[in-house]
Amino acid sequence: MKRKYGDRSEWKRVVERRYAQSYLETEGYKGHVTLLEISKVTEPLFVTYDDKNICIADDGYLWLQQFPSDKRHSVTTMFDARGKVVQWYIDICYMNGVGENNIPWMDDLYLDIIILPSGEVVQKDADELEEALRNGTIDNQLYNMAWEESARINTLVKNGEFHLLRLSEEHKDFLSNRL
Repeated sequence: MKRKYGDRSEWKRVVERRYAQSYLETEGYKGHVTLLEISKVTEPLFVTYDDKNICIADDGYLWLQQFPSDKRHSVTTMFDARGKVVQWYIDICYMNGVGENNIPWMDDLYLDIIILPSGEVVQKDADELEEALRNGTIDNQLYNMAWEESARINTLVKNGEFHLLRLSEEHKDFLSNRL
């Protein structure tokens, strides 16, 4: 299991950045949120889903990450330089927390759900979860937990009830004022 931090300070592709974070407790959300403004990259980052080639990181992009308290997922919303959502990337995780340096983190459980603005849903990295179980990185309990959380979120998304997607613009606007 890999711990991933909200400030993405280890990301060498980003050579100029601004960063903001906050803890929010509102009617619709409780947890940490982070915003990475990607001012300059060494080169753009593209991903391919089926036949779609999508730029997810380039100069002027914003990455908002939501770390909801007591949940087994984290959502990263990628915005292009015009402020349009490129994708929502949902990491299934064991837990979210905050480090000694006050930077939010999540312990990644491999499975990912990507939602494109068109509504298309992409499932990723089941092979990584299987490999982690095979090589003993995770046990059966964590393996089952990952699949259960993935199924739960997929159901919420299908029913239009996964509210973090709707909160991404609001959270981005809130943190943009703190950059």
